[in-house]
Amino acid sequence: MDPLQPVRDQFNLHSDAEVKWLEELFNFIRDQICPVLSGPDTSCQTANQRASNLTVCVLKRIQKNMSATHTLPVSYRLVCVSELLSHQRLACVSNLSWSTHQQRTLAKEAELSLPGQQALPRANLLLIGCLTYNQDGEWRLMDASGSVRCEVVSPSPLWLNRLVFLPHWHYIPQNAPQQAQPDARGYLEMIGSPVLLSPGLVHGSVTAPIAGARPGIPVSVTEAAALVHNRIRGQRLSVSGHVASVCPLLVIAGTSFFCFTLTDKTHTIPVLVKDSSKLWWTQCLSVGMGVCVTALRVCVLKAWRGSNILCVTEHSEIHKTHTPAEDTPPAMSPPLMTSQPEMCLVQSAVRIKHSRVISYQGTVTEVVSEGAGLYIMDKVMGLCLAYQPTLRRRLRVGDKVQLHHVHFLYRPCPDFPPSMLCTCLRSSLTVTNFSGVLGSVPNHSCPGDGVLPRLLVEKSTAVSQYLWTCHLSSQLRCSLLCSTTTHCVCLLSWKLMEIVLGEGQQQRRDIYIEMLDEPHSCLLMQYVADWAQHQYVSLSELCKSLQEDSWASLSLSSLLPPAGGGLTRVEMNSALAWSSRTLTSDPTSEPGETLGRRPLLLVGVLELPSHPSQHALQLRDSTGVIACVVTGNTQEEEEEGGGQRAFLNTAWIGCLVCVQQFTMVTERFLQSDFPSYQHLDQDKFITHKHCRVYLQFSQDCIHILSPSAAMVTHLCQKGVESVDKKKKLQIAATKKRRRWEEEPEASQSSSSIPMTATYPCVSVVLRLEQKTGVTWMNTGAGLEEEEAGLIACFSAKSTVVGPVVVWGHDPKNRPMEDSEVDKEIQVNVVCSGASARWFPVLQSGCFYRLVVPNTQDCSVLIDCAVSGSRSDCTVKVQSDWKFHTLTRPLFVHTYEQNVSSTMSSVSQILDNSCVDVVCFQGFVSERINLDDRTKNTGHAQIGVRLTVCDQSGRSINVYLKLKNLNYPPGLLPGNTLMLSNFHKKLSRTGSVYCTNLPVSWVAVVRVRDKSSDGRPPVPIMHLGLWTRQSSTVGRIKCHVVCFLFLQLQWKCSQCGSVFRQSACSQCLSFSACVFDSTAKLVIDDGTGEAHVRFSGMHVRQLLGLAHSQWEGLQRALKVRGDITVYPRGRSTSCDSDDWLLHFLLLCVRRVDSLFLTCSRQHEAKTEVVKTLSRRKRDFLTRLAPPPKLTCQQMHSLPTAH
Repeated sequence: MDPLQPVRDQFNLHSDAEVKWLEELFNFIRDQICPVLSGPDTSCQTANQRASNLTVCVLKRIQKNMSATHTLPVSYRLVCVSELLSHQRLACVSNLSWSTHQQRTLAKEAELSLPGQQALPRANLLLIGCLTYNQDGEWRLMDASGSVRCEVVSPSPLWLNRLVFLPHWHYIPQNAPQQAQPDARGYLEMIGSPVLLSPGLVHGSVTAPIAGARPGIPVSVTEAAALVHNRIRGQRLSVSGHVASVCPLLVIAGTSFFCFTLTDKTHTIPVLVKDSSKLWWTQCLSVGMGVCVTALRVCVLKAWRGSNILCVTEHSEIHKTHTPAEDTPPAMSPPLMTSQPEMCLVQSAVRIKHSRVISYQGTVTEVVSEGAGLYIMDKVMGLCLAYQPTLRRRLRVGDKVQLHHVHFLYRPCPDFPPSMLCTCLRSSLTVTNFSGVLGSVPNHSCPGDGVLPRLLVEKSTAVSQYLWTCHLSSQLRCSLLCSTTTHCVCLLSWKLMEIVLGEGQQQRRDIYIEMLDEPHSCLLMQYVADWAQHQYVSLSELCKSLQEDSWASLSLSSLLPPAGGGLTRVEMNSALAWSSRTLTSDPTSEPGETLGRRPLLLVGVLELPSHPSQHALQLRDSTGVIACVVTGNTQEEEEEGGGQRAFLNTAWIGCLVCVQQFTMVTERFLQSDFPSYQHLDQDKFITHKHCRVYLQFSQDCIHILSPSAAMVTHLCQKGVESVDKKKKLQIAATKKRRRWEEEPEASQSSSSIPMTATYPCVSVVLRLEQKTGVTWMNTGAGLEEEEAGLIACFSAKSTVVGPVVVWGHDPKNRPMEDSEVDKEIQVNVVCSGASARWFPVLQSGCFYRLVVPNTQDCSVLIDCAVSGSRSDCTVKVQSDWKFHTLTRPLFVHTYEQNVSSTMSSVSQILDNSCVDVVCFQGFVSERINLDDRTKNTGHAQIGVRLTVCDQSGRSINVYLKLKNLNYPPGLLPGNTLMLSNFHKKLSRTGSVYCTNLPVSWVAVVRVRDKSSDGRPPVPIMHLGLWTRQSSTVGRIKCHVVCFLFLQLQWKCSQCGSVFRQSACSQCLSFSACVFDSTAKLVIDDGTGEAHVRFSGMHVRQLLGLAHSQWEGLQRALKVRGDITVYPRGRSTSCDSDDWLLHFLLLCVRRVDSLFLTCSRQHEAKTEVVKTLSRRKRDFLTRLAPPPKLTCQQMHSLPTAH
């Protein structure tokens, strides 16, 4: 008999398609479902009979769930679990009750509620199987072909071990929200209740509790708390109450367990679920649910301070008394409406706040990082799940979740939304509605492999530091120079966090206290709020921001002196030609002068300059490159004798570093032709402008994230490996990863050929005595983007301390061996072209190993070293040769590495008249650009004039001609410079100055520290003794002896002639006028006299006029053009009855005592013969002329008490 005939008789089939579909259903049930069923009602039936009965049951349930009950769903196909997992590569939704119109309407609503998202595509598939669970507590749908994990919104214990039909479900391939994955293994999301088909059980299953089962006589939570306190061995309890909290499932040392608490509004009691057959309870329990748990025993939990706790046994059952909907549900209030007040503390200038424990319900609108457990709720609320174990089902965009006992934090990290929710081991997260959209493609720039949460568990880091590290990881993933794995990026970010923010006080995390203690205590109870955390920026972003901000914030009038309105056209445009803007990375040291409110942080690889003619190292990441002025390490300078030097060990080249404190410099170059001060707001007079951006920092501010092979050797020589075994292992891992391990000498001499390729090389050790500056030399060969035949070149006189040594591999900066020391030979090392890039790191007095790779020919280095000739020879360094700094040569006591003995100060240069070529150090107090206006371009820059001072206050002018050289960075006021091989000259007035030679070079040895300025205070001088000292600037307290003259005039800004009647008689074309004021006085301080010249705004202060009076005086003089006043005689420009003259004389008479800062003009030391009469006798004497001073600043005199 046909087993399908009874089924056909019961259902009216109208087409062949329905008949065929019915046969496929029967075959599917017989092959995939019947093998997993067992029970008394099926033991006496054949397979066909069981399949026939189940087919009838399934057809009735299907027709009940369909929108049209008069036909069979021939468009749907039954699919087994194995086929679903292996063939369904895309996420999909299946809903038997939906019509096509309903499906389109719901999909459109889902896409409108989540803009930018795409609804799940529909798949006409049917699933039938048995719901069961595994030892990990997962719910699974099983048939004869396999099983698939199921996620359920509101599961019921009645569904377990039952044959079910799923009419509504989502299928989500693992890690494949939008696109197919070859090895995707997904899971099911049951978006509706399953349909129970029969009471048949799975083989070997245990019947779950059913409705109406009597659990025995339960006790209340209050009564159970008393019984737990007085433990009776062997006692079993049944406890009834409401679920207060559900802790996440934990796996500790291979043991899985979770805890939940029951309450009756007066007492709370914890329950431990450790039995593997009861772990599925974690999906059935929800906060507020009324339950009765049977067969509980009282046990001692030693890990929880030996306290008693209720523990589930293998005979325990859970019975739902009523759902939260039947009672008053727990409040799902927004964070600001919760009960616990927030407490604020201030400790060590850091604001410490207490978190609030709340309940929250919302929708996931963004997945920031699955691996780090970071999400965005309702577009405004951040969610951090990192302090809990990783969810089996990752949250998707569109999920509606319910959170209980979650911590609310306000502004824990500036890189995330201000409001943050963080879950601890006491918190519970329940998905109340699964998302109906595909979700976004995972952002691979964010850490996605769970490295950061694992580090969080190991280190127990604060939430503010963890959030900052996660944000840093996403940024470093995009900006690291090489394609680094996500694991390495996370480790680098964590190391960077410990360097920048500090490891802090690592508190041991007690999971049992966190889950069970009352009152609650965990790491999230306190957090740092409003913390000015460092902000990482990429190099391209930094350069772009500095360049844009340098011109946007520029006010041309601010570049001119206070008396800028009186400058002529030439003087004003020359003053605008160059300016600089210096910003510090730390906003606390320079408020209002940084790019943002937070300190900045840079990460990159230190490299040699990319162009041979550049004078600075560079920092590079994958987004860009920026020049760096790096000064020496303060500690190393002290160890080497206290001499300052612009020294950088070559081992730093190639290191991945973090720069925490630095100065950002923007030099602006402007070519303009402004007629006057009034035209500064018109950009049409600017003919060309550009800027240059670079950084300034010290080695003290560099932190190594990933050392180069040479740096590993350098750190080992300094004894780092003996300080910390962990660091030693990290160094060994780095050496292995970069394959820079040195082969043993025995293996080099062995006859067997090694599997790894070796690169032979030759090297020689030399001591650099003196180097020249980088110049352009004509070699007869043309280079790209340069003039034909001109290449950058510099040379260095050096001493070779030993013979050429042949190596089987690159020795780098390994300690010097005895075979490298022998007789000395003087050589001249020439670096040209690409090899000239070594200029910034080569310093006089240091030892270097010069390595020539891929050769064993010793003659490529020094021919005379083999023959033993003592004559000087030249070594031309090629582009692939390398220098390695040797910090500890064998005979370090024989040579003086301290260059301070050959380095002079400014005072020594001024006092010593025998030396023509000098090397000295000093800080820059003033910088003036020198222009050449004879060029057709207007004013072409030909150099700069630097005023260099020392600590005594004595100064010297240094002229740098930069016509054929690139502009060296770091020539800024306040920086300390090392100037080598400069030509000292004597001016016609007798002053000493220096000019650069082709062999001259400049290096920055110390960057200006704005917190403690290096320049000395201006000394108070006596006029009678000032001529004997070399100081050019001093402060004077004096009284006025005589007011020599006062001149006020309007003059032409172009030619300087007097501007009368609103016109210039000399200039035929239109020209603007500027106001100029000059005064000259004779002063005396009791030790001598001096002539002081005042100009600009200092004249207004001298006359004691307010700004309005000064402007009125200018308007009154506009028509007549000028006036000159001689207080001791008649004015040559007006009659004595002139009211303006009388007003100025009145102002002059009020000038009495002054307190000035003046600069002294250099003059030739000529003496004047004067006749002094004493009664009837005349005496001839030689007197030095009074010093001529220029007022720089006027101070208010202290009032006498």
